[in-house]
Amino acid sequence: MSANLYSVESLLVGKPYRSRSVVGEIVSATKHPEAIWYDGAEAYLVEIRKEHGGYTYRSVAVACD
Repeated sequence: MSANLYSVESLLVGKPYRSRSVVGEIVSATKHPEAIWYDGAEAYLVEIRKEHGGYTYRSVAVACD
């Protein structure tokens, strides 16, 4: 029996992103290059294709329980 193996990065890509200032879709994700600490979570830097054109980056926290 085999299992599908997914990375956090691959699970983030293609997901919708919504905040107060940005609405769009995550097009890439990598572990955050800076030491950002979230209680019980890992930080990822995501690139977002904005709904009305253009791209931006945001930090997101992912808790892997």
